[in-house]
Amino acid sequence: MTQGPLTTETGAPVADNQNSETAGVGGPVLVQDQLLLEKLAHFNRERIPERVVHARGAGAYGTFTVTADVTKYTRAKFLSEVGKQTETFLRFSTVAGNLGAADAVRDPRGFALKFYTEEGNYDLVGNNTPVFFIKDAIKFPDFIHTQKRDPYTGSTEMDNVWDFWSLSPESTHQVTWLFGDRGIPASYRHMDGFGSHTYQWNNEAGEAFWVKYHFKTDQGIKTLTQAEADKLAGEDPDSHQRDLRQAIERGEFPSWTVGVQIMPVAEAAKYRFNPFDLTKVWPHADYPVIEFGKLELNRNPENVFAEVEQSIFSPAHFVPGIGPSPDKMLQGRLFAYGDAHRYRVGINADHLPVNRPHATEARTNSRDGYLYDGRHKGAKNYEPNSFGGPFQTDKALWQPVAVSGVTGETEAPSHAEDNDFVQAGNLYRLMTDEEKERLINNLAGALSGVSRDDIIERAVNNFRQADGDFGKRLEAAVQALRG
Repeated sequence: MTQGPLTTETGAPVADNQNSETAGVGGPVLVQDQLLLEKLAHFNRERIPERVVHARGAGAYGTFTVTADVTKYTRAKFLSEVGKQTETFLRFSTVAGNLGAADAVRDPRGFALKFYTEEGNYDLVGNNTPVFFIKDAIKFPDFIHTQKRDPYTGSTEMDNVWDFWSLSPESTHQVTWLFGDRGIPASYRHMDGFGSHTYQWNNEAGEAFWVKYHFKTDQGIKTLTQAEADKLAGEDPDSHQRDLRQAIERGEFPSWTVGVQIMPVAEAAKYRFNPFDLTKVWPHADYPVIEFGKLELNRNPENVFAEVEQSIFSPAHFVPGIGPSPDKMLQGRLFAYGDAHRYRVGINADHLPVNRPHATEARTNSRDGYLYDGRHKGAKNYEPNSFGGPFQTDKALWQPVAVSGVTGETEAPSHAEDNDFVQAGNLYRLMTDEEKERLINNLAGALSGVSRDDIIERAVNNFRQADGDFGKRLEAAVQALRG
C-alpha cells in the first residue's frame, strides 16, 4: 500500500478518523457520517464462514522440483522433465477444531497442496496420515458430527466420538495412528504428508496406473506427548502457525522428498487389499515408494485472510495425465470440496490471486455472480462459437475405467485379505514396547472419559480383534483409570 492520506473505500480523503460526527457537542451521532457507517458495516462483514473441517490452518508458497523421470507413467507437463520447477501453495490444518482452536492437539493434519502448472492448477488434498477413519463419503457428515460440538451440550462429547468409532470398525486403523506417537506433530515442518487416496496417472501412450503420493519430511519426524501438547496448547495456541512462519522468515525453508507408489491397473482387481479403500495402505514391500520430486516452502503469505483462509482446494482440480480412482471417499470429495468453497468463499473464489492459475490463463464461459471481476470483457459466453472463443480439446485428462453390474447402494468389493483390523494389528506390531505403552495410555485416557460401559467394550473389542495383546492391555488400562 502506498503512503498518503487515509481514504474511504471509494478513495475520498478522511479528515478525522478519531471522532464520529454528532449533532452538536455531546449530541447523538448523525447518520450522514458515512465513514462511521462504512467502517462499522465492513467490520460486521469481515468474516466469511469458516471451513466446517480444517478450519484452523496455516500456509506458505513454495517450489516443487522434479528429481526423477516419471514420463513413462504420466503425461502431466509439470512432471515432464528432471529439474522442472512449479510454483506451489501448501495449506496445513487441523481437522476438528474451529478457527480459534489450538494447534498442538491430537488430530489429523491436513496437507493440501496446489500446483500452479502450465496446464491449470492441480490440487492434491491429503493428510499427514496415509489412511482415514471411513471408506465411504456417505458416512462423512455423521463422522464429523461426532467430532464437533454436541447440539445439546455444546461441547465435544467422548460418548459421541467413541460410539461412532466403536460402531465403525473400519476406523480402527486410523484411530491406532491417531493415538500413537505421530498423533500430535511437534510442528507442521516435522511431519510427513500423504495424498491418502489412490489416484490415476496416465501416459502419452494411454496406459494407466494407480498411484499413492508420499511426502517425507526432510526435517525429520518430531512429535509431542499428550502432556507436552496440553501444556503447549495452553501457553501458545498458535505454536504450529508461528513455527512455520518464523522458520521461513529465518531462511530455514522446510522441504519434503516426494515419492509415489505405482500399481499397474491390471493388478488392482486381484491385489490382496482393495486398492481403493481409504482405510488401507499398500505395503511398501508390495509397491515401493519411487522418489520423483522435492517440495520446498520458501515464501510466507502477505495476508493470512486473503491467502490462507480464502484459499480453496479441491481433489477435482486435475490436469492432463492425472485423474481420480473408484475410491468411494474420493468420489464424494470430488463434489463436496468445490461445493463447500462455492458456499463459503463464493462462486468466483477462483478469481482470487491465491486460487487462480499462475502459469496459464483460465478460459471459461462462466459469468457474473458475487465478486465477478469482468475478466471476460466483451467475449461471448457460449461454446461452440465462431468469434474466436475457447474450444474443447477432445482429449480427456484421464483414462476411462471399466465398470459392470447393476446400480444400487453397495459396499466396495472385498479382496482376499480385506478386513477392518488386519492393518491396525500390523501397525501395532511394528511399534516398539515404548511406543505401544504410549499408545495404550493415550487410548485409555480418551476411553476413560466415556460414560457407557457398552461403548467402551465395543471400542476395546475392535482393538482386541486387531491384536490380542493390544486389546488385553487396553482393557486393563481403561479399568485402572475407571477404578
